[in-house]
Amino acid sequence: MRRTVVVGLIMSRVQDSKLLSLVLRHQPEVIGVELDPSGWVSVDDLLVGLKKKDSSWTLERLRAVVAENDKRRFAFDAEGKRIRASQGHSVEVALGYEARQPPDVLYHGTIAGFLPSIRQQGLVKGARHHVHLSATVEAARQVGARRGEAIVLAVRAGEMHRQGSQFFCSENGVWLVEHVPTERIENLEGIE
Repeated sequence: MRRTVVVGLIMSRVQDSKLLSLVLRHQPEVIGVELDPSGWVSVDDLLVGLKKKDSSWTLERLRAVVAENDKRRFAFDAEGKRIRASQGHSVEVALGYEARQPPDVLYHGTIAGFLPSIRQQGLVKGARHHVHLSATVEAARQVGARRGEAIVLAVRAGEMHRQGSQFFCSENGVWLVEHVPTERIENLEGIE
C-alpha cells in the first residue's frame, strides 16, 4: 500500500512538472497567465491559473514540485513571489543571463535518429532560444535518455568561445549557445 502511494506521488509530481513546463516555457495562456519580458509570473497569478485546471493546487504543492525537480527547471525569485522556467522557452523571453566562458568541453545528449541532421546542420536550437549543453557526460546522458537510447556528443565549447560564440549558463547549470557547428562536435559513443 505505501509503495503505491509513493509511486502515485512521484507520478503526480512528474505530471505537475510537465504542466509547469508547458505553462512557464511554452503556453502560459493555457491557464490564463502572462509571462513578463524576463519569463517571470507572479506565484499568486500562477496558482489562480493552475487551480482552474486542478483545484487542489496549493503553494506547498508548487514549492514541492520546484524543490523536487531533479533538473531544477524552475526558480523562484529572491522573495519567493515570482517563478519562471530556468531555460527551454519557445515563447519570447529575455532571461538576462550574462555571457560566460564555458569549460573547454560541454556535452549534448541525443538519440541516433537525430544524428543525420546533426551531421548536416550541427546542433540547432529549433523552436527554443538556445541549444542546451551539459557540463557532465552523465547529465547529457540523462537528457538524451528521455527520448530513447542516449548518445552523448562532446562539444568543443572552449574553441567556439575563443572564436566568438557566446555562452550562457542558466540558474540550474545548463549551458546555452545559439548554435554548435558540426566541426565542433565529437561523438563519444563511437557511432557513425
